[in-house]
Amino acid sequence: MAPSKFRIEARPSVEKDLRQIDTRYHNLIWSRIEALADDPFPRGCVKLEAEEEIYRIRVGVYRIFYSVASTIKIIYIEHIRHRQSAYKK
Repeated sequence: MAPSKFRIEARPSVEKDLRQIDTRYHNLIWSRIEALADDPFPRGCVKLEAEEEIYRIRVGVYRIFYSVASTIKIIYIEHIRHRQSAYKK
């Protein structure tokens, strides 16, 4: 029996983040987000040390930050940022 997929939910701020991203990257970003439903911890994902339970995956020059609620099988997309501004507070 295959493991059940995770549901993906994006925070409201993600829509604003996407408006600031070159549209050429939108399909690639969404395909990487959708792939998280099958594997929330893909090869190359990194747990951020400074944040509690926040993970990051790279998509070109952009970073997708997300959290995983394993018990209820939901992935929350926190924000999407260009690598130059991704880690600034």
